[in-house]
Amino acid sequence: MPDRPEIVCICGSARFVDEMRAANRDLTFAGVIVVAPGEADELITNEQKTALDALYLRKVDLADRVLVVNPGGYIGESTSREIAYAHATGKPISFTDPV
Repeated sequence: MPDRPEIVCICGSARFVDEMRAANRDLTFAGVIVVAPGEADELITNEQKTALDALYLRKVDLADRVLVVNPGGYIGESTSREIAYAHATGKPISFTDPV
C-alpha cells in the first residue's frame, strides 16, 4: 500500500468544465488526490492567463500523472502545451477519449 494516495492533475479545455468536474468527483471518490485547473466566472486579463498558465505547470509538477479530459478527442492549444510539458517532465498521461 502506498504511503499516500495517487495525485492526478486534470487537464483540458475550459469548454469541458462540467466533464472535468465529473472526472474530479469520480477520482476523488476513488481515493485519488485531484489537482485541477482554476476556474473563473468572469473574463480574465492576458496577465492573469499567463500567471494561471505558469501556476498550472506547477500543478503538473505535483502530480503522479495527468488525466486529459478531451471529449470527442478535442485538444486545444493550451492543453497541447500542458501535455507537452507533462511529457517533457516524464509524467504518465492518459486521456478520457481517444486522440
